[in-house]
Parts: sequence; C-alpha cells; structure tokens
Amino acid sequence: MIKAILFDLDGTLLNRDESLKLFADKQYDRLFHLLGHITKDVYIERFIQLDSRGYVWKDKVYRQLVEEFEVTKITWEELLQDYLDEFKYYCVPFDNLLLMLEELKERKMLIGMITNGYGQFQMDNIKALAIEDYFQSILVSEWEDIKKPNPQIFSRAADKLGVLPSECVFIGDHPENDVQGAKNVGMIGVWKKDVQWMDIQAEYVVDDLMDILAIVDELR
Repeated sequence: MIKAILFDLDGTLLNRDESLKLFADKQYDRLFHLLGHITKDVYIERFIQLDSRGYVWKDKVYRQLVEEFEVTKITWEELLQDYLDEFKYYCVPFDNLLLMLEELKERKMLIGMITNGYGQFQMDNIKALAIEDYFQSILVSEWEDIKKPNPQIFSRAADKLGVLPSECVFIGDHPENDVQGAKNVGMIGVWKKDVQWMDIQAEYVVDDLMDILAIVDELR
C-alpha cells in the first residue's frame, strides 16, 4: 500500500531551465549599467552554460563571468548576492503543479520533498511556488548534512512521514540521484522526463505532473 509521495524540486516541480533563463534576462536588465559592454544574448547563454544545469554553484559561475567578460563595475560577490536575493522572483512551475498537489491532498496522501541544495535558497523557491503548505516534510541536503543519492536521506524522509520506504513513491528528474537513489532503499522510483537523458530505466515515467495521479491510483 502506497501511503506517501515524495518529490525532488529542481527539474521536477520547479522548471529550473525556464526559471534560470528568465532570471538571467532580468538580471542583465537590472544591472545593464554595469554589464552593458556584454550583449544580453551572450551574457545569458554563457551564464546558462557555466551553470551546468545547477551542478556548478554560482560563486564559480560569477567568478568565471567576471573574468571572461572583464567586468569591473561590479564584483562576482555582488552578482552572487543578487542571485540569492532575486532568483525566487523568477521561479517558474511546471504545468499543473498546484492542481496535482491539490489532487494528492484530496486522496489523503502524505507528501514530502527531498532536494539537494542550500537550505534557505531552496526554501525561498518553494515558498515562491506557493507549495510549502502541501508538504508534511521537506528535507534540504545542506540542512540534513547529506544529499541524494545517499540512501540515508531517503530513509530519513520516510521516517519523518512515519512510513516505510516500501510505502513511498519518489518522483524526480535525475536518473541516479532521484530514481535509482529511491529504488536503492525500496521506494518506487518515478522518472520525470528530462530532455538531457535518454533510455532511462524506471518503473514509471511521467511527462506531465498530472500523470502522477494515475500512478498513485494504480498503486493504491
């Protein structure tokens, strides 16, 4: 019997690719008087390249940008702080996010989240999506001092919800960190499709978040 649904955040609930593009576009506009010697398209493209889909933290990204583009009117530290302060205002959800969570709530499912990243930054983004109240448990790797795919963070999430790992479904976009990490502790792993991955081995695959409801109903 499935009792709990757990989610990754970035690339699963938060459309991080679109959010990052929007943020970079608006950051350039806000700081044009400091970055105007770079064309917007070049700035956005290089920012996204260096970000490497979130696997390179922004201190390194901004250091590299400042060096490459010979930025002298603003420091990389100030650019990083701008990112920390402003990114939450550009969070783009995947379609049907709130509707899907509302349907899970109606089904009396326990709902949890495990996300790698920095604690306050990730919580700011969760609040920006207006989804915090749907979750009975949210684990962020910085605060837990452990990150996916380590099995301990998955087991800890199940414990906090008061269920066994075998009573959980975990949905995420990363084949190793999310799907395989969940399967390693006995959870059902569901892959949220992502264009950068091909031929992923998962028990279930979803494209639209509403597809999750059919899986839940089948497993119950």
